Amino acid sequence: MTQTWDQEGFRTRVQGALEAFLDSQAALLEPLGPDAARLLAEARTSVAGGKMFRASFCWWGHRAVAVPVDEDAVVRACAALELLHASALVHDDYMDASDSRRGRPSTHRTFEREHREAGWRGDPEQYGASAAILLGDLLLTWSDVLLRRCGLPLAVVAPAHEVLDLCRTEVIAGQFLDVSAQARGRADVDTAMTVLRYKSAKYSIERPLHLGAALAGAGPGTLAELTAFGLPLGEAFQLRDDLLGVFGDPATTGKPAGDDLVEGKRTVLVALALDSAAPEDAALLDRSLGTSLSPSEVERLRQVIDASGARGQVETVIDQLTERAVTMLDRAAIDEEAREVLRSLASAVTDRVL
Repeated sequence: MTQTWDQEGFRTRVQGALEAFLDSQAALLEPLGPDAARLLAEARTSVAGGKMFRASFCWWGHRAVAVPVDEDAVVRACAALELLHASALVHDDYMDASDSRRGRPSTHRTFEREHREAGWRGDPEQYGASAAILLGDLLLTWSDVLLRRCGLPLAVVAPAHEVLDLCRTEVIAGQFLDVSAQARGRADVDTAMTVLRYKSAKYSIERPLHLGAALAGAGPGTLAELTAFGLPLGEAFQLRDDLLGVFGDPATTGKPAGDDLVEGKRTVLVALALDSAAPEDAALLDRSLGTSLSPSEVERLRQVIDASGARGQVETVIDQLTERAVTMLDRAAIDEEAREVLRSLASAVTDRVL
Protein backbone atom coordinates (compact mmCIF):
# COMPACT_ATOMS: atom_id res chain seq x y z
CA MET A 1 0.00 0.00 0.00
CA THR A 2 2.30 2.77 1.29
CA GLN A 3 5.49 2.81 3.28
CA THR A 4 3.52 3.59 6.44
CA TRP A 5 0.59 1.20 5.93
CA ASP A 6 1.23 -2.41 6.84
CA GLN A 7 -1.92 -4.07 5.53
CA GLU A 8 -0.96 -7.57 6.58
CA GLY A 9 0.07 -6.32 10.00
CA PHE A 10 -3.29 -4.61 10.39
CA ARG A 11 -5.15 -7.75 9.37
CA THR A 12 -3.15 -9.66 11.98
CA ARG A 13 -4.16 -7.12 14.63
CA VAL A 14 -7.83 -7.36 13.68
CA GLN A 15 -7.68 -11.16 13.67
CA GLY A 16 -6.09 -11.04 17.10
CA ALA A 17 -8.86 -8.77 18.37
CA LEU A 18 -11.49 -11.17 17.01
CA GLU A 19 -9.81 -14.19 18.58
CA ALA A 20 -9.46 -12.44 21.94
CA PHE A 21 -13.14 -11.50 21.85
CA LEU A 22 -14.17 -15.07 20.97
CA ASP A 23 -11.97 -16.34 23.80
CA SER A 24 -13.97 -14.16 26.18
CA GLN A 25 -17.21 -15.56 24.78
CA ALA A 26 -15.86 -19.10 25.13
CA ALA A 27 -15.60 -18.56 28.88
CA LEU A 28 -19.24 -17.45 28.96
CA LEU A 29 -20.40 -20.39 26.86
CA GLU A 30 -18.35 -23.07 28.60
CA PRO A 31 -21.13 -24.03 31.06
CA LEU A 32 -23.36 -24.87 28.06
CA GLY A 33 -21.18 -27.81 27.13
CA PRO A 34 -19.87 -29.34 23.88
CA ASP A 35 -22.67 -28.16 21.58
CA ALA A 36 -21.97 -24.51 22.42
CA ALA A 37 -18.27 -25.25 21.86
CA ARG A 38 -19.09 -26.53 18.36
CA LEU A 39 -20.99 -23.34 17.60
CA LEU A 40 -18.09 -21.25 18.84
CA ALA A 41 -15.61 -23.26 16.76
CA GLU A 42 -17.65 -22.48 13.65
CA ALA A 43 -17.72 -18.82 14.66
CA ARG A 44 -13.92 -18.85 14.74
CA THR A 45 -13.82 -20.38 11.28
CA SER A 46 -16.30 -17.84 9.91
CA VAL A 47 -14.12 -14.85 10.90
CA ALA A 48 -10.82 -16.33 9.69
CA GLY A 49 -9.11 -15.75 6.39
CA GLY A 50 -10.97 -12.75 5.01
CA LYS A 51 -9.43 -9.69 3.37
CA MET A 52 -10.86 -7.45 6.12
CA PHE A 53 -11.62 -4.58 3.77
CA ARG A 54 -14.37 -3.31 6.06
CA ALA A 55 -12.06 -3.10 9.04
CA SER A 56 -9.46 -1.35 6.88
CA PHE A 57 -11.90 1.29 5.66
CA CYS A 58 -13.08 1.81 9.23
CA TRP A 59 -9.50 2.39 10.42
CA TRP A 60 -8.73 4.85 7.65
CA GLY A 61 -12.07 6.57 8.09
CA HIS A 62 -10.84 7.31 11.60
CA ARG A 63 -7.37 8.30 10.41
CA ALA A 64 -8.90 10.61 7.83
CA VAL A 65 -10.08 12.72 10.77
CA ALA A 66 -7.63 12.08 13.63
CA VAL A 67 -4.81 9.87 14.88
CA PRO A 68 -6.27 7.26 17.28
CA VAL A 69 -5.67 8.00 20.94
CA ASP A 70 -6.06 4.30 21.77
CA GLU A 71 -5.07 2.20 18.76
CA ASP A 72 -6.07 -1.14 20.28
CA ALA A 73 -9.55 0.14 21.08
CA VAL A 74 -10.03 1.41 17.53
CA VAL A 75 -8.81 -1.93 16.15
CA ARG A 76 -11.45 -3.68 18.26
CA ALA A 77 -14.09 -1.30 16.91
CA CYS A 78 -12.95 -2.11 13.37
CA ALA A 79 -13.14 -5.81 14.19
CA ALA A 80 -16.82 -5.42 15.10
CA LEU A 81 -17.51 -4.87 11.40
CA GLU A 82 -15.88 -8.19 10.57
CA LEU A 83 -18.34 -9.90 12.93
CA LEU A 84 -21.17 -8.17 11.09
CA HIS A 85 -19.69 -9.32 7.78
CA ALA A 86 -19.34 -12.91 9.00
CA SER A 87 -22.98 -12.84 10.13
CA ALA A 88 -24.11 -11.68 6.70
CA LEU A 89 -22.08 -14.37 4.94
CA VAL A 90 -23.40 -17.20 7.13
CA HIS A 91 -26.99 -16.13 6.49
CA ASP A 92 -26.35 -15.38 2.82
CA ASP A 93 -24.85 -18.80 2.18
CA TYR A 94 -27.90 -20.50 3.67
CA MET A 95 -30.39 -18.32 1.77
CA ASP A 96 -28.50 -18.92 -1.48
CA ALA A 97 -28.02 -22.65 -0.79
CA SER A 98 -24.26 -22.17 -1.26
CA ASP A 99 -22.19 -25.24 -0.54
CA SER A 100 -18.90 -23.45 0.12
CA ARG A 101 -17.28 -20.28 1.39
CA ARG A 102 -13.58 -19.40 1.07
CA GLY A 103 -12.85 -22.90 -0.17
CA ARG A 104 -14.48 -24.72 2.76
CA PRO A 105 -18.03 -26.00 3.41
CA SER A 106 -20.50 -23.28 4.32
CA THR A 107 -21.88 -23.23 7.85
CA HIS A 108 -25.20 -24.91 7.15
CA ARG A 109 -23.45 -27.66 5.18
CA THR A 110 -20.93 -28.20 7.99
CA PHE A 111 -23.62 -28.78 10.61
CA GLU A 112 -25.74 -30.78 8.19
CA ARG A 113 -22.81 -33.15 7.66
CA GLU A 114 -22.17 -33.46 11.40
CA HIS A 115 -25.83 -34.38 11.97
CA ARG A 116 -25.74 -36.98 9.22
CA GLU A 117 -22.44 -38.52 10.36
CA ALA A 118 -23.68 -38.76 13.95
CA GLY A 119 -26.85 -40.55 12.85
CA TRP A 120 -29.09 -38.19 14.82
CA ARG A 121 -32.85 -38.00 14.52
CA GLY A 122 -34.67 -35.56 12.28
CA ASP A 123 -33.69 -33.85 9.05
CA PRO A 124 -29.96 -33.08 8.68
CA GLU A 125 -30.69 -30.18 6.31
CA GLN A 126 -33.07 -28.58 8.79
CA TYR A 127 -30.48 -28.97 11.53
CA GLY A 128 -27.87 -27.28 9.37
CA ALA A 129 -30.27 -24.46 8.55
CA SER A 130 -31.09 -23.93 12.21
CA ALA A 131 -27.42 -23.84 13.16
CA ALA A 132 -26.61 -21.29 10.42
CA ILE A 133 -29.48 -19.02 11.43
CA LEU A 134 -28.45 -19.13 15.07
CA LEU A 135 -24.75 -18.60 14.38
CA GLY A 136 -25.52 -15.67 12.09
CA ASP A 137 -27.72 -14.14 14.78
CA LEU A 138 -25.02 -14.67 17.38
CA LEU A 139 -22.35 -13.02 15.22
CA LEU A 140 -24.70 -10.10 14.58
CA THR A 141 -25.23 -9.71 18.33
CA TRP A 142 -21.51 -9.93 18.97
CA SER A 143 -20.80 -7.11 16.50
CA ASP A 144 -22.83 -4.87 18.80
CA VAL A 145 -21.09 -6.17 21.92
CA LEU A 146 -17.56 -5.75 20.56
CA LEU A 147 -18.15 -2.18 19.40
CA ARG A 148 -19.76 -1.20 22.69
CA ARG A 149 -16.93 -2.78 24.69
CA CYS A 150 -14.06 -1.77 22.41
CA GLY A 151 -12.47 0.24 25.22
CA LEU A 152 -13.33 3.78 24.17
CA PRO A 153 -15.64 5.91 26.35
CA LEU A 154 -19.31 5.29 25.70
CA ALA A 155 -19.79 8.93 24.74
CA VAL A 156 -17.20 8.44 21.98
CA VAL A 157 -18.70 5.13 20.85
CA ALA A 158 -22.31 6.37 20.77
CA PRO A 159 -22.15 8.17 17.36
CA ALA A 160 -20.39 5.13 15.85
CA HIS A 161 -23.06 2.87 17.30
CA GLU A 162 -25.69 4.87 15.43
CA VAL A 163 -23.76 4.15 12.23
CA LEU A 164 -23.66 0.43 13.05
CA ASP A 165 -27.40 0.43 13.73
CA LEU A 166 -28.08 2.06 10.37
CA CYS A 167 -25.66 -0.26 8.61
CA ARG A 168 -27.33 -3.39 9.98
CA THR A 169 -30.77 -2.13 9.02
CA GLU A 170 -29.63 -1.36 5.47
CA VAL A 171 -27.88 -4.67 4.85
CA ILE A 172 -30.76 -6.78 6.19
CA ALA A 173 -33.35 -4.86 4.19
CA GLY A 174 -31.10 -5.02 1.13
CA GLN A 175 -30.82 -8.78 1.56
CA PHE A 176 -34.61 -9.06 1.58
CA LEU A 177 -34.78 -7.01 -1.63
CA ASP A 178 -32.34 -9.53 -3.13
CA VAL A 179 -34.26 -12.66 -2.16
CA SER A 180 -37.50 -11.02 -3.33
CA ALA A 181 -36.00 -10.23 -6.73
CA GLN A 182 -34.88 -13.85 -7.06
CA ALA A 183 -38.32 -15.11 -6.01
CA ARG A 184 -40.02 -12.95 -8.65
CA GLY A 185 -37.55 -14.16 -11.24
CA ARG A 186 -36.96 -10.69 -12.61
CA ALA A 187 -35.05 -7.53 -11.79
CA ASP A 188 -34.31 -4.63 -14.11
CA VAL A 189 -31.05 -2.72 -13.92
CA ASP A 190 -32.43 -0.08 -11.54
CA THR A 191 -33.76 -2.72 -9.15
CA ALA A 192 -30.50 -4.65 -9.30
CA MET A 193 -28.55 -1.46 -8.55
CA THR A 194 -30.76 -0.76 -5.52
CA VAL A 195 -30.13 -4.26 -4.20
CA LEU A 196 -26.40 -3.85 -4.82
CA ARG A 197 -26.27 -0.50 -3.04
CA TYR A 198 -28.06 -1.56 0.13
CA LYS A 199 -27.07 -5.21 0.38
CA SER A 200 -23.37 -4.63 -0.16
CA ALA A 201 -22.04 -1.26 -1.33
CA LYS A 202 -22.98 0.83 1.68
CA TYR A 203 -22.02 -1.69 4.34
CA SER A 204 -18.77 -2.64 2.61
CA ILE A 205 -17.20 0.81 2.33
CA GLU A 206 -19.36 3.86 3.07
CA ARG A 207 -20.58 2.81 6.52
CA PRO A 208 -17.18 1.47 7.69
CA LEU A 209 -15.68 4.85 6.73
CA HIS A 210 -18.47 6.57 8.65
CA LEU A 211 -18.05 4.37 11.71
CA GLY A 212 -14.34 5.08 11.95
CA ALA A 213 -14.83 8.77 11.32
CA ALA A 214 -17.62 8.94 13.91
CA LEU A 215 -15.26 7.46 16.50
CA ALA A 216 -12.87 10.31 15.67
CA GLY A 217 -15.59 12.93 16.20
CA ALA A 218 -16.27 13.74 12.53
CA GLY A 219 -19.03 16.19 11.71
CA PRO A 220 -21.69 16.00 8.96
CA GLY A 221 -19.45 17.69 6.39
CA THR A 222 -16.69 15.11 6.71
CA LEU A 223 -19.19 12.25 6.66
CA ALA A 224 -20.67 13.66 3.45
CA GLU A 225 -17.21 13.83 1.86
CA LEU A 226 -16.58 10.22 2.84
CA THR A 227 -19.93 9.24 1.29
CA ALA A 228 -18.97 10.95 -1.97
CA PHE A 229 -15.92 8.68 -2.06
CA GLY A 230 -17.24 5.54 -0.37
CA LEU A 231 -20.62 5.01 -2.04
CA PRO A 232 -19.49 4.92 -5.69
CA LEU A 233 -16.46 2.88 -4.65
CA GLY A 234 -18.73 0.42 -2.82
CA GLU A 235 -20.86 0.08 -5.94
CA ALA A 236 -17.76 -0.57 -8.04
CA PHE A 237 -16.59 -3.11 -5.45
CA GLN A 238 -19.84 -5.08 -5.66
CA LEU A 239 -19.96 -4.92 -9.45
CA ARG A 240 -16.50 -6.50 -9.42
CA ASP A 241 -17.89 -9.17 -7.09
CA ASP A 242 -20.74 -9.78 -9.56
CA LEU A 243 -18.21 -10.36 -12.35
CA LEU A 244 -16.26 -12.71 -10.09
CA GLY A 245 -19.47 -14.60 -9.29
CA VAL A 246 -19.84 -15.50 -12.98
CA PHE A 247 -16.36 -15.38 -14.50
CA GLY A 248 -14.13 -15.86 -11.47
CA ASP A 249 -11.62 -18.66 -11.02
CA PRO A 250 -12.76 -20.96 -8.16
CA ALA A 251 -9.16 -21.10 -6.94
CA THR A 252 -9.36 -17.34 -6.38
CA THR A 253 -12.97 -16.92 -5.26
CA GLY A 254 -13.30 -20.05 -3.09
CA LYS A 255 -16.68 -20.68 -4.77
CA PRO A 256 -17.66 -23.03 -7.62
CA ALA A 257 -17.44 -21.71 -11.18
CA GLY A 258 -20.47 -19.63 -12.13
CA ASP A 259 -21.88 -19.84 -8.62
CA ASP A 260 -24.06 -16.74 -9.02
CA LEU A 261 -25.73 -18.33 -12.05
CA VAL A 262 -26.51 -21.52 -10.14
CA GLU A 263 -27.86 -19.45 -7.26
CA GLY A 264 -30.07 -17.45 -9.64
CA LYS A 265 -28.61 -14.05 -8.72
CA ARG A 266 -30.43 -11.21 -10.50
CA THR A 267 -27.40 -8.94 -10.56
CA VAL A 268 -26.73 -5.83 -12.63
CA LEU A 269 -24.58 -8.01 -14.90
CA VAL A 270 -27.45 -10.42 -15.50
CA ALA A 271 -30.00 -7.63 -15.95
CA LEU A 272 -27.84 -5.98 -18.60
CA ALA A 273 -27.34 -9.31 -20.37
CA LEU A 274 -31.07 -10.03 -20.42
CA ASP A 275 -31.69 -6.58 -21.89
CA SER A 276 -29.05 -6.85 -24.62
CA ALA A 277 -28.72 -10.52 -25.60
CA ALA A 278 -30.38 -12.00 -28.65
CA PRO A 279 -33.93 -13.20 -27.76
CA GLU A 280 -33.04 -16.90 -27.80
CA ASP A 281 -29.92 -16.28 -25.71
CA ALA A 282 -31.83 -14.11 -23.23
CA ALA A 283 -34.46 -16.83 -22.88
CA LEU A 284 -31.75 -19.44 -22.25
CA LEU A 285 -30.12 -17.28 -19.58
CA ASP A 286 -33.43 -16.48 -17.91
CA ARG A 287 -34.63 -20.07 -17.63
CA SER A 288 -31.21 -21.35 -16.58
CA LEU A 289 -30.76 -19.03 -13.61
CA GLY A 290 -31.17 -20.80 -10.28
CA THR A 291 -30.89 -24.31 -11.72
CA SER A 292 -28.25 -27.00 -11.37
CA LEU A 293 -25.73 -26.33 -14.14
CA SER A 294 -22.97 -28.50 -15.56
CA PRO A 295 -19.58 -26.91 -16.30
CA SER A 296 -20.44 -26.82 -20.01
CA GLU A 297 -23.77 -25.11 -19.28
CA VAL A 298 -22.01 -22.53 -17.09
CA GLU A 299 -19.57 -21.87 -19.92
CA ARG A 300 -22.44 -21.43 -22.39
CA LEU A 301 -24.11 -18.85 -20.16
CA ARG A 302 -20.80 -17.04 -19.76
CA GLN A 303 -20.62 -16.84 -23.55
CA VAL A 304 -24.15 -15.43 -23.68
CA ILE A 305 -23.31 -12.73 -21.13
CA ASP A 306 -20.04 -11.89 -22.84
CA ALA A 307 -21.60 -11.71 -26.31
CA SER A 308 -24.38 -9.46 -25.04
CA GLY A 309 -21.84 -6.81 -24.13
CA ALA A 310 -22.91 -6.88 -20.47
CA ARG A 311 -19.48 -7.86 -19.18
CA GLY A 312 -17.85 -4.97 -21.02
CA GLN A 313 -20.56 -2.58 -19.80
CA VAL A 314 -19.98 -3.57 -16.19
CA GLU A 315 -16.22 -3.14 -16.56
CA THR A 316 -16.82 0.35 -17.95
CA VAL A 317 -19.14 1.25 -15.07
CA ILE A 318 -16.60 -0.04 -12.55
CA ASP A 319 -13.97 2.25 -14.09
CA GLN A 320 -16.34 5.23 -14.08
CA LEU A 321 -17.45 4.73 -10.49
CA THR A 322 -13.87 4.25 -9.30
CA GLU A 323 -12.75 7.38 -11.12
CA ARG A 324 -15.60 9.35 -9.55
CA ALA A 325 -14.74 8.03 -6.10
CA VAL A 326 -11.06 8.93 -6.40
CA THR A 327 -11.93 12.39 -7.74
CA MET A 328 -14.11 13.04 -4.70
CA LEU A 329 -11.41 11.65 -2.42
CA ASP A 330 -8.89 14.12 -3.87
CA ARG A 331 -11.28 16.98 -3.06
CA ALA A 332 -11.99 15.92 0.51
CA ALA A 333 -10.56 17.88 3.44
CA ILE A 334 -8.91 14.90 5.15
CA ASP A 335 -5.49 13.77 6.37
CA GLU A 336 -3.02 13.36 3.49
CA GLU A 337 -1.71 9.96 4.59
CA ALA A 338 -5.28 8.69 4.87
CA ARG A 339 -6.01 10.00 1.39
CA GLU A 340 -3.04 8.10 -0.04
CA VAL A 341 -3.96 4.82 1.65
CA LEU A 342 -7.65 5.15 0.74
CA ARG A 343 -6.63 5.66 -2.88
CA SER A 344 -4.63 2.43 -2.69
CA LEU A 345 -7.52 0.60 -1.05
CA ALA A 346 -9.77 1.81 -3.87
CA SER A 347 -7.51 0.01 -6.33
CA ALA A 348 -7.37 -3.11 -4.15
CA VAL A 349 -11.15 -3.54 -3.98
CA THR A 350 -11.86 -2.87 -7.65
CA ASP A 351 -8.90 -4.53 -9.41
CA ARG A 352 -9.40 -8.03 -8.02
CA VAL A 353 -8.58 -10.64 -10.67
CA LEU A 354 -11.13 -12.84 -12.39
